[in-house]
Formats: sequence, structure tokens, C-alpha cells
Amino acid sequence: MAGAAVLRALIAAGANIAAVYTYEDNPAENWFESVKNLALQNNIPVFTPESLSPADIDNIRKIAPQIILSVYYRSLLPAEVLKLALRGAYNIHGSYLPKYRGRAPVNWVLVNGESETGATLHHMTARADAGDIVEQEKVKIAFEDDAFSLTKKVSAAAVGIIKRALPLLENGPAPARPQDMAQSTRFGRRTPADGRINWAWDALKIYNLIRAVTKPFPGAFAQVDGKEIIIWRAKPLDKKSGLPAGGVALRAPFIIATGGNDLEILEYEERL
Repeated sequence: MAGAAVLRALIAAGANIAAVYTYEDNPAENWFESVKNLALQNNIPVFTPESLSPADIDNIRKIAPQIILSVYYRSLLPAEVLKLALRGAYNIHGSYLPKYRGRAPVNWVLVNGESETGATLHHMTARADAGDIVEQEKVKIAFEDDAFSLTKKVSAAAVGIIKRALPLLENGPAPARPQDMAQSTRFGRRTPADGRINWAWDALKIYNLIRAVTKPFPGAFAQVDGKEIIIWRAKPLDKKSGLPAGGVALRAPFIIATGGNDLEILEYEERL
């Protein structure tokens, strides 16, 4: 989502975009705009290797980029590529660094019940999300936010950052400040299996997991009455039934006991 949004902002600003490297579109990930299609619509050369081969690196060398900008690119760029950008190589990361370095920051901040996150533009180095910061913007997390709504907020922050910072990049290398790595936190990638609910958790912790991995992500899942269900939406309640964790307190509304207060299930489906 942020990739296409930032590319659109650069096009609107009249940036000289020599080429775009991205990934082939995945039909299973059709919830965000295609970077490839947006580039082609604007007559920008597009390359879609699954990983950068020596031939790709030679091609980037021939392009002779003044600036390299990575926006949610899934792989670290090799040092030999970073050195090709005479005015600097930069990355936009979906958190307020140095917090939540690494993969899936939007999902992790929700899992952990954070009240704010952000987006950060920083110099790229050999270490993921560790380079000096050029520009940042904080994003408030509402209690009702889920992974999709928060992704949109963070993408909007990324667009705002690039609009403000573009003159610095074009006249770069851009000035920046070091990250305070004593405050750094780092999280790894998440898999569908990480969506498993433990009913012994309290209702708030379960709610945070559900909203962190709801649609378009694979969803949180659990056993209820011997059947596995995927829970898409839920609401923590301020009362408890006294049933053992995982017990069904009511069917309509659908309320389940947890290790703390009860949880109301608002949208679910049986897992096939």
C-alpha cells in the first residue's frame, strides 16, 4: 500500500524516476495498489526479479541512480547497490524508529497493544532499519484500528514524509541523526501459525491479536466446542462469566470466556 502511495507522490512532485524495482503482483495480495502497474502507466521502466541477481546489479549500475529509495521492499539491498546512489540510499520503514525494527511492524504494534507508531525515512545500511534518521511522523493508534486501517494511516504518514523530505534527498546526501539503539526493539516476520489464540490469555490480549491479523491477513484462530474457527472481529467485555477459559457463555450474542473478562465474537467463520 505504501509503495504505490509513495510512488504516486513522487510522480506528482515531478521527481525524475529512472526505474522501479518491485515484485510481480500476487493475486492473493490484491488489497493494495500495484506498484508495477502504476509505474507502467507512467512510462517508468519496471523490473520485477524475485531477488537481485548480478545482472540486475549491473543494470542498476548502468542506470546510475543519484538516489535509491526503498519503500517496503522485502529484501535488504546489498552494499554494492547502496554505494551506487551518489546522493544517498534511503528506506521508508513502517514504524517510529528505533522502535519496531524488522518485519511486520504494523501487525506487531497491534499485537502488543501500542497507542502510537509511525513512519520513518532513514539512510540504508547493512543492518536492517538501523541507519540515521532523515524524517519521521508519529501515528496515533485508535482502539478500533486493525491491521488494514492502521496500514492506511502509516502509508499516509509515509507520503507526508516523502513530500517534506524530497528536496533534502535531491540535494543530498540528506542530513540525518543517529538512532538511539539503546531504545531499539526488533521483531521478526509473522506466519499464519502466529494467529493461534490461547483462551487462557485475557480478553484484551486476544482482541489485540485478532485486530492485528484480521483481513486481509490470515486471521486469528482457536478451538471452540471442538471446532476450529477464524475470528475476524471481536470486542473485549468488562465482565466475566466465571466459565473455564474457552467456554461458550452465550450463543447470541456469541460470548466466550477467557483467562480474564469475556470476549464477544462479532465476526467469524469455521476453518475448513
